[in-house]
Amino acid sequence: MEATDLTPTHGGSGLTAAFPLPQRFFERELSWLSFNSRVLDMALQSDRPLLERVRFCSIVSANLDEFFMVRVAGLKRRMNAGIAVKSPTGRLPREILTETLSTSWQLMQRQSRLFQDELLPLLLQQDIEILHWSALTENEQRQLGNFFEREVFPVLTPLAVDPAHPFPYISGLSLNLAVMVRNPKNSQEMFARVKVPPLLDRFIQVSPQRFVPLEELIAANLSELFPGMEIVQHHMFRVTRNEDLEVEEDEAENLLDAMEKELSRRRFGYAVRLEVDENIDQHILDLLTEELEVTAEEIVRLPTPLDLRGLSLIADLNRDELKDPAFQPRTSPELSSVETATPADVFEAVRNHDVLLHHPYDSFATSVTRFIEQAAADPKVLAIKQALYRTSGDSPIVEALIDAAAAGKQVLAVVEIKARFDEENNIQWARRMERAGVHVVYGQVGLKTHCKLTLVVRREEEGINRYVHIGTGNYHPRTARFYEDIGIITANPVIADDVTSLFNQLSGFANTTDFESFYAAPNSLRSALSDLIKREISNQLSGKPSGIRIKCNAIVDERVTDLLYQASQAGVKMELLIRGMCTLRPEVIGLSENITVKSILGRFLEHSRIYEFTNAGQYEVLIGSADLMNRNLDRRVEVLLKVENPTHQNRLRKLLDLALDEKTATWQLDQDGNWRYRETTKDGGKTLNYQEELIKLYQLRGGK
Repeated sequence: MEATDLTPTHGGSGLTAAFPLPQRFFERELSWLSFNSRVLDMALQSDRPLLERVRFCSIVSANLDEFFMVRVAGLKRRMNAGIAVKSPTGRLPREILTETLSTSWQLMQRQSRLFQDELLPLLLQQDIEILHWSALTENEQRQLGNFFEREVFPVLTPLAVDPAHPFPYISGLSLNLAVMVRNPKNSQEMFARVKVPPLLDRFIQVSPQRFVPLEELIAANLSELFPGMEIVQHHMFRVTRNEDLEVEEDEAENLLDAMEKELSRRRFGYAVRLEVDENIDQHILDLLTEELEVTAEEIVRLPTPLDLRGLSLIADLNRDELKDPAFQPRTSPELSSVETATPADVFEAVRNHDVLLHHPYDSFATSVTRFIEQAAADPKVLAIKQALYRTSGDSPIVEALIDAAAAGKQVLAVVEIKARFDEENNIQWARRMERAGVHVVYGQVGLKTHCKLTLVVRREEEGINRYVHIGTGNYHPRTARFYEDIGIITANPVIADDVTSLFNQLSGFANTTDFESFYAAPNSLRSALSDLIKREISNQLSGKPSGIRIKCNAIVDERVTDLLYQASQAGVKMELLIRGMCTLRPEVIGLSENITVKSILGRFLEHSRIYEFTNAGQYEVLIGSADLMNRNLDRRVEVLLKVENPTHQNRLRKLLDLALDEKTATWQLDQDGNWRYRETTKDGGKTLNYQEELIKLYQLRGGK
């Protein structure tokens, strides 16, 4: 991409001449790794409860897996296709890949050292042990040997490699033993692979708080798998493959069929990472390198155990004193201000006023799930329409939609089967809804339906009324317990008209671009955000109050970033609260000295999107599903709702006040790309934990 491509056409900022590409943007992949480094920092914080530190260590591994399956795989795909387009920083894919791999290896080594040198000894102090096989007593080894015979051995399938047995396919993210065996009759050595069963517990319980990795149990009993052979050596290895799905528009006459075919191809994606035991024999490593077709820079040596995702099992131990204090969400007082065993009547509450929800502080179960379940059971409800990006197969929301269809209600589910890594699950429960009579629409070719919408049509005494939920997060009851999100339930007829039009566009033939109550991608959201930023520039230059505050998951869109740079150059003060990737370079004199970027991580995943524009003192506040990413603005169906209720505007603005306050603990990004954690205030006091402060505030606020 040439520099001129990124220069906004709406003004003479001189960005390109004064600040060429490398000075304007951080590299996207490196910014993502920097985010995961902050997640690892959470595991390093000694004042955090021990099992929460273990959980964050596990999350790092899960995040890195996805990063390699998608971002690193994408770089390799571009290189293999001969695409030499430079990134916004002016670098070629090969240059980015080299630095990305080097940085990720350093992160994995740091994670491994934390686990081995700090977390394991601390767990031991709390009588929680993750042991090598050799550390077990004879009695424990005997007991586990019996367990192996009963529960593990029947599941295992040793795969030999010889002229009659080609090298087996190694599935992505599987944990494996590379085994060398010797035939005692002729001293011939042969290679075999044993896959660690993924459906068994990663750590096997020896006693209530003593565990041994499953692979060590298997390794100790390899003679059972290869009777009559000598076990020469064994080593652990793990492969990560390209698992990002691509459905081309010209092949997607039937989107569902195309996605199912692509899912079947996913398991054969090329390797992008090989993790191996740091003591692996060179001959075995050479064999794996050749057969898996990986390069030396794609191999990382780590101490065992590999694959620390399984630490989530340890983090879930029943040791409350080693975890964050228990937190119980409450029903929003806007739905029910009285303590009662009777579920809230959502329709009655919303008829009188809009309801602003803040999860997980406000219970998702007694608000959003209750809203849909009540609609499904209510004989006055005629229709339910919902856009589902992610949910669970056993979700009460899915069950409610099925019940509603069985009761004869018109039910529409817009299911996004391209939701990354949830594609197969989404297809399964969508098929189930179809069989139950739900009208299921599988998104749109070329676009992901990412907005979070529900529309309920109800016949009441005065006629037909419509109720709408618009949120920033998925309709996923389990993740709603630890994802922070915002939602509004309303009977506002203007919003209902707009949501009705959008659902008709998703399920039928329509091309509505203008909505009164919200901005929608891909048709109008980018231009709307551009106009909102330009308005702040104009207000600043006219001497009127101006300012921008944004809370979202990522900002990587070059055109929006350049507009924010122009606003900074005009003197507009901006505060950005970005959980994940941020390619905007803040605090550069002459470019972005009026922009600060902060980040908050904690026990809850900060997932809501809030956009605040000062608008000469007449604040405009938006919530919705869209981050400041190219894909959100151009290749997804997204919604940003205008929050008109002054009380709700103030609540959202106060959330930003607290998050961005100098007394709140945050990471802050500098112009060199370094994130620095602020543990103390300017006067030397300890900073406040944002989420713990909100827990206190919401507990005082009432509700049940």
